Amino acid sequence: MKMKKTDIGVVAFMYVICAFFYTHMLQLEVNSQTYPRFTITLLFGLTTLYLLTMIVNARKYGVESGVDKVFDGFQVVQFFVCLALVIVYLIMMNYLGFFIATIVFMIAALLFLRVPVVHTAIAVAAINLLVYLAFVKFLGVKLPAGLLF
Repeated sequence: MKMKKTDIGVVAFMYVICAFFYTHMLQLEVNSQTYPRFTITLLFGLTTLYLLTMIVNARKYGVESGVDKVFDGFQVVQFFVCLALVIVYLIMMNYLGFFIATIVFMIAALLFLRVPVVHTAIAVAAINLLVYLAFVKFLGVKLPAGLLF
């Protein structure tokens, strides 16, 4: 598999994300740095592994532009509807709270993307349960409650 030049931008972007979150993590108390440090280290490691894979593929198979494939199959309507759903989700979160807004957003987005109803129900239940258990119960994070509730 040839290395794509467009992947270099992805790797650079991921390193910028790691640096951004690392600098912000240093502002936390030492006791609060464990989980962010683990996550940033994991992301940095996976990005480096991807970079090494790209280098190996470039030496074995060569390099191609990749630009012609970036927008292959791009659906303008789908993009703008999903963008609008994300904007509405962010607004809803302020008024309805995280969980209600997330449920409404996920159902709307998945049904718009023609995901079967059974899969949508399973995904919505699983994601919300996972977020609740991981963030609210395990990590003690306060998620937005919303102005209406």
